[in-house]
Order: sequence, then C-alpha cells, then structure tokens
Amino acid sequence: MDLDAVKKFSTLHAKPSGLTLQYGTAGFRTKAEHLDHVMFRMGLLAVLRSKQTKSTIGVMVTASHNPEEDNGVKLVDPLGEMLAPSWEEHATCLANIDEQDMQKALVDISEKEAVNLQEDAFIVIGRDTRSSSEKLAQSVIDGVTVLGGQFYDYGLVTTPQLHYMVYCRNTSGQYGKATVEGYYQKHAKAFVELTKQASCTGDELRTLKVDCANGIGALKLREMEHYFSQGLSVHLFNDGTKGKLNHLCGADFVKSHQKPPEGMEMKPNERCCSFDGDADRIVYYYRDVNSHFHLIDGDKIATLISSFLKELLLEIGENLNIGVVQTAYANGSSTRYLEDVMKVPVYCTKTGVKHLHHKAQEFDIGVYFEANGHGTVLFSKVAKMKVKQLAKEPEDKKRKAAVILENIIDLVNQATGDAISDMLVIEAILALKGLTVQQWDALYTDIPNRQLKVKVADRQIISTTDAERRAVTPPGLQEAIDALVKKYRLSRAFVRPSGTEDIVRVYAEADSQGSADSLAHEVSLAVFQLAGGIGERPQPGF
Repeated sequence: MDLDAVKKFSTLHAKPSGLTLQYGTAGFRTKAEHLDHVMFRMGLLAVLRSKQTKSTIGVMVTASHNPEEDNGVKLVDPLGEMLAPSWEEHATCLANIDEQDMQKALVDISEKEAVNLQEDAFIVIGRDTRSSSEKLAQSVIDGVTVLGGQFYDYGLVTTPQLHYMVYCRNTSGQYGKATVEGYYQKHAKAFVELTKQASCTGDELRTLKVDCANGIGALKLREMEHYFSQGLSVHLFNDGTKGKLNHLCGADFVKSHQKPPEGMEMKPNERCCSFDGDADRIVYYYRDVNSHFHLIDGDKIATLISSFLKELLLEIGENLNIGVVQTAYANGSSTRYLEDVMKVPVYCTKTGVKHLHHKAQEFDIGVYFEANGHGTVLFSKVAKMKVKQLAKEPEDKKRKAAVILENIIDLVNQATGDAISDMLVIEAILALKGLTVQQWDALYTDIPNRQLKVKVADRQIISTTDAERRAVTPPGLQEAIDALVKKYRLSRAFVRPSGTEDIVRVYAEADSQGSADSLAHEVSLAVFQLAGGIGERPQPGF
C-alpha cells in the first residue's frame, strides 16, 4: 500500500474543517460541495473491501430522493447487498478523520479486517444525473487508482442497476450479464414471457403513466422501453427535460404529500406510478371517478406480490415457505389481510432496508417492502432449483405455474429494491390476474394513520425494543403511550428516534382520521414532556 501516494493525493481532496458525517442506511448524504474528500476516501475503502472479500465492490454516487443540490455515496457489497455494518463504521471513521491520520486509519482497517494487500481489487462505479455527480465519481476513481485498484465506470445508471452489476460479476455471470444491455434483456424477456400467459389484457391494463422524478429512471426507462413494448406501453412524465430532480414529483413527494406529482395529467382510473430520484422506490396511484386520489404504497405492493406467489405455490404443490417482512410503519390492515385472509406469515423488523433484507433471506421466498415503496423478493437456492425442475414437469397445470414462477424469479432484482423491475412485476401480475388498479386497491382498506415529528435535545434518550414497537426508555413513556392507545378503537402507536437528526418520529393508527390525528398529537405531547422536547410544544390540527 503506497501510503506516500495516498498522502499526496489526499491533499488534492482536502476535508473541510468542522464537518462530521455518519454512514447510514443510505450511505453518506449532504450538500454536494462538501463531499469531494468523502468520495476519494470511499474509493480507498472500496479497494480494501474488495481485497478483503476477493470480490468486485460497487460505489454508487447518488442522493436518491434528496434535493438536486445534495449528493451522496454508498458502497455495494459482493451479492449486491448493502455494506456490512462493521465496514459502515470504517466508512464513518475514514470520512471524518484529519488528513494526517489517514495513513494510520488505512493500516488499522487493513489489520483489523485481515486484508491481504497483495490481493487484486476491482471496483464498479455508477452515478445519477445530478450536475455534481460526474466530478464526484472522478474523486472516487482517484481513490481507487491511488491504491492500485482496477475499476469499470458504468457512468449513468440507476442505483439498482449498479447493485445488479455487482451481483452478476460476483456470480461469474450466473445471475445475469453485467452490462446495462444485459439488465434490459434479462428483465424484459421475463416480462414479455409473463404477459404472453395473460389470457385477457384489455387496453386498460396495457398503458402506464410513469413519473420519473426528473431523474435517472427516465433515461434508463427510455432506453429499455422498446425491449418490453409488446407487453406494456409507458408514458413518461417528469423525464428531466425541464423540471428539477425530485422537485414536486417522485415517489417520496407523492407518498408524503398524498397527492399526484406536478406535470402529470390524470384521467379517472388511469394507472400511474412514481419512481424516486435514483429509481429504487416505486409507488402507484390513481384518481377515481369522483376525482379522489388513491395511493397504493409499498404495503399494498407487497400484498399483491405475496398473494400471487402464495397462489402459485399452492398450484405447484411444493412445500416451500413464504414470508412477508414489514416494519412497524406497515398499515395494520395490510398485516391483518396477509395473515388472516391470505394465510401468509408476516414478520416485523426494525426500520431500514438492511434489516428487512436480512430477515427475508430466512425464507424460501421472502417478500419485503417498506411503506415508502422500496422492496423486492428474495428466492432461496432451494426454491430456484425446485421451480426449475417443476418447469420441466409433464403435468400441465403444475408446469404452467412453475414457468410463471421461473419468469418472476428472473424479473425480480434480488440484489435490492428496483423501481423498474418492481413496476414490471406489478404490471405482469395485474395482467395475469386480470385486475384493474381499483380492484387491487380494494384488497383491503388502510386504517387511518398519522405520522408526526417531535424535536428533542438528544434523540438517544429514547431506546426501543420489539422491532421498534415499544419504548424502553425514558421511564414512563411506554406506559403513557399504552394508556393513550386504550382511549381509541382499532388503535396502535409507537415512537422511535430518527437515525440522522435529533427528532423522534411518532406513528399512530385508529378507526377514523380524526382519532388517528388526536392519538398522534397526544403521543407527541407525551414524548415532548418525557423525552426532553425542545422548541414549541406540539400543536393539534393538521
């Protein structure tokens, strides 16, 4: 390891004084002008991780659904998953240390993680459409090359596409071909095969309006659409030609404001969906004949997909287990529908994709989605093998179901949540089942809910258990929440500290919107009083 070269290059990517950043679920994110040194250092770290795992590692330059002036970076581990927790700590440490301590930090990480420095390193890099991304990606490349790593720059790709590339390269192409073209062909072929099986596809099912958040999703969907156009026609809005990235559009805007994006005309009962800025989240929605807006979020997406998979499993008659993984934010109606109607077991984990992904790996088929629309389906090796064998069976009904499952396995991006892949999975299922968007929406009715934030002096005063559904500290808070919940019908509430700022998030459900609002407000007051609230006391009214 040429530490002198690292030192020399490091001064070209100087760290601004007084800046401290934390590597979280989304990697690092902040204003783009503060990130040059972080990008360089993540290039260094990626090389060490690649040498340690003897695998290709990914580095993605994006700030997802954040405003255009922000940027960020995250590392992708060998099977397309998120960076291992112990390496998140190394990332935080490396991003924040002073220049003069950097060589020592690199040596410390190498020793602690038993990195063989003679091992080759290979890094793949991708970036989103932000104006700052190209220069920041170059800083990553500087970090990779100064430590002697090899790299391939994929340029403009969605975040899930980079995860896919890493997965392909580390399975010697078994998962797919590690090119953008390979990604398009694999997913489109599976989708077209599935739509061929659909017995009736009226026009209503064949057209979809897509809000691309003025981000990378528009570029990639435009490149890909001719591959699947015989199964689906997409009309792109907020495609980046004039609007600002994530401004008044995109999955995060639609979900949090419960209204359609700017720049999209919606006729009654038209199916519409929104991607976020880096195309790893998707939500659906429509307006009914009375012009009411209906949001179909990650909970309903998980319900559609898992119900469909459960039906296919019953048809093939194999003893494969299926599980749905949710967080405490999942609407209570979705949990009840899955458990009571579909008889699919549901498990709850802490908030954060890495927790859901990890739990989903325990099943033959694990479905996970956060309510924000980020999620995917994982298939175990055993499940894939069994499905492959059954697809060759002579018995027609079993074989047909197995062939559909085989194509779903190819259509899903098992590395991570992927808006393009998830969109095609949803469209294929709606076509195969002959469902309209209203029928899908009517599977169950969401319990009214409300989310609030309370500012506190120190978020760490709150600790939780039971997948963040119960507060352990401060003393008396959980008892206060329990007493408030008892006042309302069909109610529940929980609080959890934010992962990034000194606020406490409050979630409440009840039998009416008024009750949910009141319960959320009363819980907010309890948090303010018992957990060191600062600023103005929470006020009622929304």
